[in-house]
Amino acid sequence: MFFASPWIAALVAMFLWWFSTGIILLLVRGADRADKQGESTLLMLPILCLGAVGFWLSKDTNTLQNVYIAFLSALAIWGWIELAFLNGIITGPNRSELPPETPEWERFIRAWGTIAYHEMLLVAALITLGFVAATAPNAFGFWTFAVLFFARISAKLNLFFGVPKINTEFLPSALAHLPSHFRHAKMNWLFPVSVTALTFAAACWLERIYASFNAADIVGFALLAALTALALLEHWFMVLPLPDEKLWRWMLPARKEQTKTTRLSEEAHGL
Repeated sequence: MFFASPWIAALVAMFLWWFSTGIILLLVRGADRADKQGESTLLMLPILCLGAVGFWLSKDTNTLQNVYIAFLSALAIWGWIELAFLNGIITGPNRSELPPETPEWERFIRAWGTIAYHEMLLVAALITLGFVAATAPNAFGFWTFAVLFFARISAKLNLFFGVPKINTEFLPSALAHLPSHFRHAKMNWLFPVSVTALTFAAACWLERIYASFNAADIVGFALLAALTALALLEHWFMVLPLPDEKLWRWMLPARKEQTKTTRLSEEAHGL
């Protein structure tokens, strides 16, 4: 069967990572141009509902079809939450720029304040999905969301501590205050830990592929391995001088003119 191949599953994961990120950026760019961030987020609410329904219906049977459905459902849930964040609907109580010469402890508190509601929603979603899938035969939807969650937390912390390259290509006006909370630096102590952990996680998924005999398990672990490898690649994009923004720039309309040009954002990378 065509979709039973782990190589095809990996390609599917790569395409969905690229395509879904592009769609989210396209929606955010359109909402930013029309100043309709709330309407855009509400209009996409059925995607969240479909993701929740798909997650629930696919969890009880570990079949090839349900593994793909679980993976897609987790991406749908994650994607809507990210859309709500990028549209400035679910962010945090702090929407102001970081004052100069702010002490490090205060900088962390202020940075947390810019994303607090978003992070709490992600944690609530992770716990809920984990509870629902705890005893289910098909837990690949939960593991998909967990990979995205921990990779994103790692990326945000690396941006806070400082990395050489922080792309600003897709930062919407609703989040224009975020750049002041991040830092340019040659390296930080967390980056080697992050890439090591992601590499180890990818290796674990690969080991599960070769240790599994069920086609559904092989595809599920291949999807997770590809997604983890993409998260690892996103981390390397923060330190290597590669034009990763070109992956999506061509498919987006020109952004509206803004009075202030922003130069930093974590959301220039994939999901």
